[in-house]
Amino acid sequence: MSWLDDDGDDELDDFDESQIRMRPNPKANRPRTKRRPAHSDAEIGRVLGVDRGRYTVLLGEGGDAEDERTITAARARELRRTPIVTGDAARVVGDVSGEDGSLGRIVGILERSSLLRRSADDTDQVERVIVANADQMLIVVAAADPEPRERLVDRYLVAALDAGIRPLLVVTKTDLADPSEFLKHFEGLDLQVFTSAQGEMPVDEIGMALIGHSTVFVGHSGVGKSTLVNALVPGARRATGHVNEVTGRGRHTSSSTVSLRYVAPPLTPGSGWVIDTPGVRSFGLGHVEPQNILAAFTELAAIAENCPRGCTHRADAEDCALNEAAADGALGEPGLARLESLQRLLATFADKL
Repeated sequence: MSWLDDDGDDELDDFDESQIRMRPNPKANRPRTKRRPAHSDAEIGRVLGVDRGRYTVLLGEGGDAEDERTITAARARELRRTPIVTGDAARVVGDVSGEDGSLGRIVGILERSSLLRRSADDTDQVERVIVANADQMLIVVAAADPEPRERLVDRYLVAALDAGIRPLLVVTKTDLADPSEFLKHFEGLDLQVFTSAQGEMPVDEIGMALIGHSTVFVGHSGVGKSTLVNALVPGARRATGHVNEVTGRGRHTSSSTVSLRYVAPPLTPGSGWVIDTPGVRSFGLGHVEPQNILAAFTELAAIAENCPRGCTHRADAEDCALNEAAADGALGEPGLARLESLQRLLATFADKL
């Protein structure tokens, strides 16, 4: 058999469309597209908590009280590789009524103003996101039972400074031990400190610092963090535990991170957000860049601009502008204390500088 062209020549021409065999679409559906819907009708909500793939989201915040509602939402398929954490501002579509059995869908996350992270240890580059959009960190330690650990507090401070979050410190159980010696380690830092005896929480003072802020609470297990949260937020019902008399370690009580609204007393109007986190015994900083720690000490960072390239800024660093300023008496006592604090924090990253 031969194919003839219009002139009758025995030549092979291109096949026309009628010669093309096409497989039918067995499902008779439209082909998939990479274009995603814009979801222009999405509502913006605050993620209050995460539990086994379901997200508790507050909608209508800042509007009329009757418009505010809490819903349950799932993650959209296109966000399966995007971490969604407590504190995120989420775009939600679907059933956002908040009625029993309703389920919305999170289709996007707004840009975060801050991101608090930790790693398993200092060599682990895989970061665990703890909370988004917090602007304060309240570090809770006990004066005794369990004993306070300066290095753990240092790690909290480093994580806060790296994330651009203002740190605060509360010392509980001061009726059991005097925290003065412990607090000397942090004299050079711009750090507001609250002290609390057992059963005498400085709730009003701490509450004033929470108004208008989103504050993440962190601390070693057994230091009284959940007790403080329950005192600040009546009805929070966060589980509290005790310290093992043999090991001196606290028992993990809070098992998840959750956002709770703090409402100030009537005579002091205002509100804020308390973000309670599970107690931890270690806080890896493998994700932190040491330069971000120096940037948090603004007046020292300005002096450090005169340091040679690659300067470690440690006490034994040669030609370090910070050490030279300290030797010349240009820093004064407060500046010297802050330099000591900076160098102690940087020592954590001696192998990364």
